[in-house]
Amino acid sequence: MSIFTSSIGKKLIMSISGIFLVLFLTMHMVLNFTSVFSAEAFEAVCKFMGNPVVTVITPVLAFGFVIHIIYAFILTASNLKSRGGLKRYEVATKTQADSWASKNMIYLGAIVLLGLAIHLTHFWSKMQLAEFTGGEAADPNMLLSQTFGNVWITILYLVWFVAIWLHLSHGFWSALQTIGWNNDKWLKRLKVIGIVYVTILMAGFAITAIVACCKANGLL
Repeated sequence: MSIFTSSIGKKLIMSISGIFLVLFLTMHMVLNFTSVFSAEAFEAVCKFMGNPVVTVITPVLAFGFVIHIIYAFILTASNLKSRGGLKRYEVATKTQADSWASKNMIYLGAIVLLGLAIHLTHFWSKMQLAEFTGGEAADPNMLLSQTFGNVWITILYLVWFVAIWLHLSHGFWSALQTIGWNNDKWLKRLKVIGIVYVTILMAGFAITAIVACCKANGLL
């Protein structure tokens, strides 16, 4: 049995790819957050994304994201067959799996995936995909204004950010626990660190969306 098909192997792949997801989101948030301060800075950052080094790093992190999604569904299917098997990540005790997020990771993941599809249609398809197919990328500031100028779309994005927060608030420490950081002392610390880090991360996305909405509607 290979590491890709064994139960432990699947959990390790989920954990490692989950860490890639956090790194990808961190980079994405930092770059997007520049739009809060300056339209020129945001445009410059988008051009910087064409740098060869960044061009290589971004697909690698995105690939980890895709693997995470694939194995999420594989593990869920396996758990449904196992009748009472552990969900998603390996946990040492029942109390560690009692949070609402841990019990509903697959549903949160589905919301995250749906939000991702919407996000790709709003931005990626009109920028990176447009360039890849020989066209010209749309102006990033214009896309921000068009997308978040609609208050309902902004609210939809905020709901998406909350779902990601719930998903990562459990997944962050659970992923590190699976790869070996599972003693009682470090588990408590990782939970606190994870919640603080994920809160800052998703707050950055939320502030970016809210500020873009306010600017587009003449409130800032």
